Formats: sequence, structure tokens, C-alpha cells
Amino acid sequence: MRSYPLLIIALLTGFAVMSFNPVYKGKQSESSFINKGLSDFKIKLEQLKSDVYRFSEDKISLEALQQSLKNTRNSFKEIEFYVAYHYPEFTKTHLNAAPLFHIEAAGTSAYTLPPEGLQVLDELIFSEEAGHEKEKIKTITDFLYNSYSGFYLSAVKNGLSRGNNKTLPLRIELIRIYTLGVTGFDTPGSLNISEEAGAAFSGIRKYISDDPYFKNYNTAKAYQILSDGITYLSVHKDFETFDRIEFYKKYIQPLYEELGRWDGRPDDLKEFSGWNVNNTNIFNSDFLDPYFYTLLKGSEDTDEIRNLGKSIFYDQNLSGNNKMSCATCHLPENAFTDLKIKSPSNIDGKTVLRNSPSLYNAVFAKRFFYDLRAFYLEQQAEHVIYNKEEFNTSYEEIIAKLKKSTRYKTAFRNAFKDGKISKENFSKALSSYVASLYSFDSDFDRFMRNEQNISDEVKKGFNLFMGKANCATCHFAPHFSGLVPPFFNENESEVLGITTKPTKQLPVQLDQDLGRGNSPVKKEKSWIYDYSFKTVTVRNIALTKPYFHNGAFNTLEEVLDFYNEGGGEGLGLKMRNQTLAPDKLNLTETEKKQIIAFLNALTDVSKAK
Repeated sequence: MRSYPLLIIALLTGFAVMSFNPVYKGKQSESSFINKGLSDFKIKLEQLKSDVYRFSEDKISLEALQQSLKNTRNSFKEIEFYVAYHYPEFTKTHLNAAPLFHIEAAGTSAYTLPPEGLQVLDELIFSEEAGHEKEKIKTITDFLYNSYSGFYLSAVKNGLSRGNNKTLPLRIELIRIYTLGVTGFDTPGSLNISEEAGAAFSGIRKYISDDPYFKNYNTAKAYQILSDGITYLSVHKDFETFDRIEFYKKYIQPLYEELGRWDGRPDDLKEFSGWNVNNTNIFNSDFLDPYFYTLLKGSEDTDEIRNLGKSIFYDQNLSGNNKMSCATCHLPENAFTDLKIKSPSNIDGKTVLRNSPSLYNAVFAKRFFYDLRAFYLEQQAEHVIYNKEEFNTSYEEIIAKLKKSTRYKTAFRNAFKDGKISKENFSKALSSYVASLYSFDSDFDRFMRNEQNISDEVKKGFNLFMGKANCATCHFAPHFSGLVPPFFNENESEVLGITTKPTKQLPVQLDQDLGRGNSPVKKEKSWIYDYSFKTVTVRNIALTKPYFHNGAFNTLEEVLDFYNEGGGEGLGLKMRNQTLAPDKLNLTETEKKQIIAFLNALTDVSKAK
């Protein structure tokens, strides 16, 4: 980890509290439990800081330091539902950031900064290098302590933020526990998933018991589920054998649904998160609101607009050479891919730069393309329209063609109130069709909704995916993509060290496509994005070969072999910032088959029409 420039330390320490961008603002009182929890976390941080310094002087053992960190993290987990909900940017950036370099803006400039916070300490203090990284551990702990101290002083002086709906933070926390907690994402070194989930459950239980607000509701059922869940977590502590299906069905989902019955107040998150607060099971198709991710609003969408979008999607005459449509690279019979290594260009014998991803659930993203260069779905289409190797045309030319068509004139009049054939209406129609391509009715979804059973092989594969195989720390449930929970309002890209051939085909060479490193988004220019690519969904992956951006892997077995070796760095390639852990997963052949069985159970093409 690189040292912090002094100017950046001054800026970030001085403005930590002002820059956390809370969802809600206002000086309001909170329950005694929250105030006590904030204070307790500060005390635990003070103790951790003391223990870190004592460890650096060889006055306590590594085991004692690890326990001190566990105590600190558990204290945070008890109040995480509150802090991470009301102060998401501060939490994500300063308290519990992923152990990866990141970009942070300061005025008109952006800095590439090393990671900080509890996750970073968990990875370091529970690593074999802890004894050699004493100074780094001290630096990170000091920075964490100073950041939180500033936040705490501000909270005491100015009061805490509070939203209109007090059950939303609790339900969001359940999503966080299941998608980031029990997968090991949040504990990359200790894998202390059960203890931390138990602390989170305990915090929710205490909050429900303490806050007068909840006396208006019958809390007995939720309280019992929480208590039973804490007992379950105290017994089932092993990361690799932890049954994430049983935990979901017995505790997470029933509690998630029960809390959803309590509060009919306004949705505090509708401008901030794609999560649908009315959802009762995260494996339902309505878990996320597609219109959060488009310029098209749900109140505007109609069957007429969607059908118009479908016509546009399949119309070759809208391209520059009248030979290419959206369906050229996204065929419904192939889960809206083209099964080619790289998609064809409009120039005979040539291809575009990368492989064609599926359009199923494509709407559920805040960034588009493998290099994340587009910021919304409509902009994604714009890139294709103007690309000289794809549609090679313009909106002006497309609108002129549409205006000459009697069929389209009628369709636009029927679809839109203003009846205009315009760029805006064209984009809305196309977005409407793409947004309709849901895929949430697979065998696995129906199993998680208790509508059918699945094989033990699939169940074991899911638990491997969520645990030992480390898949779900990038392909987040329930969409199994890089759309980051629990707010689902940003996309991840990852540096995997993708090779030009499957790992068993020598020589092993790094694919030279820089991905996001060559993105035209200037404010994100940084070495940390070299060879970085968007994490796409693995839903319908059985139908969407070949794999990765370069189409170099033809089977799921080859893909798993690559990950099993630790990506490019694990294979011996020199990577500057591989975000995939280079450690070998040590998956057996049986375990690989089980993971593939799970992936096959994610197939659902019911919307292919």
C-alpha cells in the first residue's frame, strides 16, 4: 500500500464528515441504543488503536490483536444498519471500504487512493504478512480512528440524520448480510461471517426493543426470528460448511418479509437506490425497479411503447448500411448474444473489439459496456449508433428514415402522447423493450421462492459459489452481477488478468485489451483500471458462450479452471493491480461440477420473444 500524500490526508481528514453525503440531513434525536452504539464503537476503536501500537512494539500477540479487531468489527456491525444507511458514502469510503485502490474526487481533481477502514484491517491483520506490516496497520488504524472521531464529534454536536421510514435500514441490512456478509466479501481475511452476522442481528433486535417507534407494531415474530437466528449463527460458524440456503429460508427471507409489513411511510430511497421496497423475496422478479436505471419512467411505459421498441430492435434498415440491427449481435434464441468470439462489425470479415454480452437483465446496471463508458441505457444505444464499426449512422439519419415510414408514424402516434418521432421517444421505446427482458424464473429462483425443489448438486454448487469459490464477492446475489448491494446503484469492474487462451493451452499470455483503462471517461483515468472489465451477470451463462470480453474461453470448465488458479497473477503473469485474489481456490473436480450445476440452474429464457 502506498503512503498518503500529506495534502490528501489533510483534505480527507478535515472534510471526512462533510463529504460522506448522507441520504438524509437534519438535526434529529435517535434512540438510546444508537447513541450508545456509536459511543461503544468509538471506545472499541480506541482500544484497537492502542492494541495496534502495542502489537507493533511486540507487547501483545497477533491473536490478541485479531480478537481486538473482531471486537471492533462486531461493535460496528451492531450499528451498521443505521450508519451505512444514513451515511452511505462515509461508510463505504472511510469506515468499511473494500481492500482495493479507489478514486476520490477533491474539487475538480481526482486522486487514486489506497483503501482504508475495517475490511482492509481484516485482510491485513488476519494475513500471514501481519507481522511484517506493522507500520501499514498503524497508518490505516490511525486514519480510521481519526475519520470516525470527526464523524462522532459532528454527530454529538449537530445531531444525527434520520429518514422517514425506520424499517428500511433494517431491511437493507438484511440484504447486506446476505450479499456481502455471509459471502466473505466483508471479512476477506478472517472469514468471520457467522459472528458478524450475529452481531448485526443483535443490533437490529436491540433497536426494535429500544426505539419507541416500534411499539406501534407487533414485533414478537421478528424478535423471535432474530433470536433464533442469533442462536443458529452461534452454532454454524464454519465458513465453508455454512448453509446459505437454510440461513436465507429460515431467517433472512422471513424477517425481510415481516419487516416489510410494518411501515407504509414514503420510500426514502427511491432517488438513491434501485431496490423496490415492496419486494418480499430477493429472488422475485420485482426485487429491483428497472425504471431506476433508465430515463424512461414507469408511469410513462406502455405496451405500445414496448412493442415499438421491439420493432426498432429488429430493424436492420436503421443502420448505416441497412444490414445491421440490435439483434445482429443479440439474438433471442441465444439468450440475446451471438455465440461469437467477438461480434461482427459492419465491415465484412472484421469484428468489433469485444464479445457480445447477454441483454437479459441488462437494464439493471448503472454503467454499460465492458469498459463502463456509458452511464445509462439510452447512452449505451447511442454509442452503438455512432460507432463506425457498428451502426455507423446518427440519430438525425435514423429519425429521417422513421419519418418516411407510414408504419412508424402510426406506431409513434399510438405510443406517445405528443406522437413525435424524436430522439427522446426513440430512446424511450428501445429502453422499454430492453427493460422488459427479465430473467428471474429459473429453477434456482423458483427453489428459493419455495415453488419447487432442486438437486443436492445444485444446492452444493450455490453454497460453493457463495462461499469457498469466492464467486459471489463479485457476482453479487441475487442478480449475480457486479451491481453492488445493498443499494444497487453502482457497478463494479474487476482486474482478473484474463488470458488469450484457456489456462491449459500454453503459453499463458495476458490479453492486451486495457478495458476500462482505455475508457473515454476522463475523470476516471487511473492505472487501477488497466485490464479492468465490467462484472457481467452469470444468469443464463450456460447459453452465452464463449466467455469473457475476448471470447477466449469456450466452456464453463475452462472458466472455472482460470479462477481456480487465481486469475492471471495466480498463473504467474505480472499484474499491477489484480483485484481478483491470486490465491488458488483448491476446488476439486467434483466441486467444479457442482458449481456448474448451479450455474445451469440459473437458465431462464422465458422472455425470449
